[in-house]
Parts: sequence; C-alpha cells; structure tokens
Amino acid sequence: MSQQTARRGGAVWALVITSVAGFMAALDNLVVTTALPSIRKDLGGALDDLEWTVSAYTLTFAVFLMFGAALGDRFGRRRLFIIGTAVFTAASAAAAMAPGIDSLIAARAVQGVGAAIMMPLTLTLLTAAVPAAKRGMAYGIWGAVNGLAVASGPLIGGSLTEHISWQWIFWLNVPLGIALLPLARLRLAESRGSDARLDVLGTVLASSGLFGIVYGLVRSPVDGWTSPLVLTGLFAGTALLTGFVFHSIRAKHPMLPMRLFRSRAFAGINAASLLMFLGMFGSIFLLSQYMQGVLGYSPTEAGLRMLPWTGMPMLVAPIAGILSDRIGGRPVVAAGLFLQAAGLAWMASVVTADASYGAQLPGLIISGVGMALYFAPAANLVMSSVRAHEQGIASGANNALREVGGALGIAVMASIFAAQGGYESGQAFVDGLRPALVTGAAVVAVAGIAALLIPGRKSAARLAAPEDAVAAPVRETASR
Repeated sequence: MSQQTARRGGAVWALVITSVAGFMAALDNLVVTTALPSIRKDLGGALDDLEWTVSAYTLTFAVFLMFGAALGDRFGRRRLFIIGTAVFTAASAAAAMAPGIDSLIAARAVQGVGAAIMMPLTLTLLTAAVPAAKRGMAYGIWGAVNGLAVASGPLIGGSLTEHISWQWIFWLNVPLGIALLPLARLRLAESRGSDARLDVLGTVLASSGLFGIVYGLVRSPVDGWTSPLVLTGLFAGTALLTGFVFHSIRAKHPMLPMRLFRSRAFAGINAASLLMFLGMFGSIFLLSQYMQGVLGYSPTEAGLRMLPWTGMPMLVAPIAGILSDRIGGRPVVAAGLFLQAAGLAWMASVVTADASYGAQLPGLIISGVGMALYFAPAANLVMSSVRAHEQGIASGANNALREVGGALGIAVMASIFAAQGGYESGQAFVDGLRPALVTGAAVVAVAGIAALLIPGRKSAARLAAPEDAVAAPVRETASR
C-alpha cells in the first residue's frame, strides 16, 4: 500500500470514528426533549427537574470541554478520546437504569463529563488526519453527521419512548460506544500538543462560575429572582468567571489564553456560536413540549414534524462546507444565523393553542436551512482562526461556549416561559412560549451581527501572516 493510500485510509477512518462520536454527543443534547413528558410521568419532577435532565448534561459538557482538550494535548488525544468515550458509554447505561429523577440527573451529569473529554478531540483528531485542502469538505461531513444527530434526536427520542420506553434513548449509546473503543485504539494515530502544565485553578474558576450562573437561572422560576440561593448563584458565578478572566490574562499557561480573543475571527465566531445555541436550544426545549402537550401529537409524531428544522443540516451542511472553502465561512455563517432568526420569528407569530402544522412548516424549514448553513463553516472558521498548536484549545473553547449557550438558553427561555405562562392549559403554554421564541429570534439575530464582524478571507490571511511568520514551532508527536 502506498503512503498516499495509507494516509487517505487514515483520514477516512478518522472521519468515521470522530463523526460517530460527535453523533453520540450531539444526539444526547436533544434526544431527551421529546421524552420529557414521559420521564415526568414515570419519574415525577417539576419544570426545574425537567430542565436539569437536559442542563445537567449540557452544563458538565460545557464546563469540562476546555479541560478535556487540555488533557488530550498533554497526555495524548487518542488516549483521552478513548477514556471519554468509555465514561460516556458507562454513564449512558447508568441513565437507562436510573430509578428516580435525581439519579437520572446525576447520570446525565457524568455523561456530560465523558462527552466533554471526547467531543473537542474529535475535531483535533480529524484536523490532524485530513489535508488542509480537504478540511472544508471533511468538516462538512462531520457537521452533517452532527446535523443527523440533531435531526434524529427528537425523532429517535420520540419513537423509542412511544414504542419501547424512554430508557432506550440512553441504551442506544451503549453498542455505539463499545464499537468505537477498539476502532479508536487501532485506527487513530496518537498525537500530543504542548507540554504546558494543566491549569487546575482556571478549570475550578470557570466550572464553578458557570455552574453558579446556570443554577441561579434554572432555580429562578421556582424560587424567585430575589431568593438567596438564586442571587448567590448569579453573583458568585459572575465573580468567579471574572476571576477566571483575570487569571487567564496573568497565568503563564492558562486553560484559555485570553489573547486568542484579540483575533476578530476567533472572538466573532465564538460569540456567534454562544448566541446561536442560546436561541436554538431554548426554542427546541419548549417547542417539543408544545407539539405534544398542546397540539396533542405523540412523541413520534412530534419528532417527525420537527424534521424540516432539525433534519435540514443532514442535507445542506456538506454543501455549506464546500461553499465555505470557496467563498469563505463568514457570509455562509451569517446568512445561516439570520435565516435561523427569521424562522424562530415566524414560529413566534403563528403558535396558538390549535395551530395547524401547515402554518408552522415555513418557519421550521427556514430555521433548518439556517442551522445547516451555520454548522460546517463555523467549525472551519474556529480551526482556521488559530495556529496549529492551538487548535485543541480553540476546539474546546468553541464547544464549551456552544454548550454554555445551550444551557443558558434552556434556563433563560424557561424562565421567560414560566413568568408569562405555564402548563395549566394550552393557552397558558402558548402565552409563555411566544415571548420565549421572540427572545430566541432576537438572540440569534445578534449572533448573525457578530458573525459579520469576522474578517473576510483576505483580511484574515493578511492579519495572520505576520504572526505565523514569527511563530515558534511547537512539538507535535505522532505514532501508531
């Protein structure tokens, strides 16, 4: 076998393994949404408990992503990828066997830790295996598979919940995870980044700060905005995150170097990603319950009716990746975000206690095309906005901010929903849903504006040239 064939085989295996891993992690963000009514009926729990079944995963996923990427750079990306996959798989089995809502939330939190170790390394391993000229297409396929997870999340969750039981939304991960472990060991090349020390203090500050803020937001509908626990969580979380920023500015080897945000490309795509996921995840969380609880669809029917939105990335993301290679990622991402905002605004204008599916369909399609145009070019923009030895940190930071956006989106929009409506009747649900969707649309529109601040391809190349010219080489090791 020629060296070129071997390299091509390595790239194909890397694409398959990382895409399947990304599928599992992305699937568990949304697979729970259509199962929430059944989980509530089976295990009990109030609105805040349902939020935590989603947020426990997204929160631990978010706060440990950068640390997971740093561990991979230090101790071996393939090794940590395997560890993260094993933790995720075991926690999925624990979630399936959870006897109560509290144990389910705990298992979901451990799932998030495993995904946080596994997920950022998928992009780093894929980037290392694929030639630079082909990365846009590879990111497009990776994004399409992640889009498939988003698409099939509500449908798989609904179908398994309706026809078997909600526990099978977690059992599904177990055979996939078991299959990935030997493949990753045999087919991925090991690599490491710099030998910088792990930033334990930065990890503690960031994790504690994010937890405090999200905890305060999740508890606010139940306890009230002026309750001591809510205020303590919000203020302490803000103070800890401020401390994290100052620590990262002064530390010699910070988990997230603040100097990266001096780059308009890095700052712009990360701001856009956080806001996109804030608006999108909060909307899906509420709309999946609206379709079942208000319109009376079964879990499977609700999942199928959301496919024009959630399924579109599966079709459009590869095309978006190719477009980003040709014209640059900024116009593609910005267009996608503005379309996503328009779709959410449409949904806000048509939701009623007896809305027809035909009235909702244009909004779902517009949102789906917008989400599809965002996914692959966003990954390309993140990885091209930093130098090669910083790609692990960049991937971890972007994934972390996206998951923070998702957790905040569910918390913020559930708070708006609870303040304006509730579960008492279909009309009460709509009264809370409509202002939440308007908020989601506005947030995603701001994300589109942030994307427009990203330098164009020529400007980015001109800005990067002087830095790249003086950049010191960084040791990278690779072995079978």
